[in-house]
Amino acid sequence: MCPDAVRVMIERHSLGVRHLTEPAPDDAALALMAEAALHAPDHAELTPFRFSVVRGAARERLATLFGQIADAAGRDPESVAIERERALRAPVTVAVIARIDLGHPLVPQHEQWIAVGGAITNYLNAAHGLGYAGKMLSGRKVRHPAVVEAFCKPGETLVGWIVLGTPTRPTGSRSPKALVPDIATDW
Repeated sequence: MCPDAVRVMIERHSLGVRHLTEPAPDDAALALMAEAALHAPDHAELTPFRFSVVRGAARERLATLFGQIADAAGRDPESVAIERERALRAPVTVAVIARIDLGHPLVPQHEQWIAVGGAITNYLNAAHGLGYAGKMLSGRKVRHPAVVEAFCKPGETLVGWIVLGTPTRPTGSRSPKALVPDIATDW
């Protein structure tokens, strides 16, 4: 017996942009993914995150920023073009932005970060349940001042991007690894 919700978690695994194609999730599907994210564990209903779909002119600006970052790092023109293309490759890109309340009297920062991680997981699980695939991307670019300024308001942190699309290959379950619970017995 395997409930559908558990099956989604077991069967989902990340697929990068080279394994994603159109059709992309539409606005209704993106709204369902965001709703699923809102149901991640969140003490005091802080919602220490927000999602921003990167489309249209924002997508072009992101591509330009990636190119400028590569250029400023002294990369050759071909590498600059590749970096620019990375921003345009996924059918849908969603920025994940954390809003951690550093002085919250009841919810410490680490618990707020757990809520952010839970929201990302729920978002990706919902995408899989709707027939899409995706992956969470991060790296040095999420800390680049120009990228942070483009996506974040004061006090926010750019966590990374979720890339989404229709999978070009099956996303079936992985081979299970032997898991032995680590149970603390010496207290």
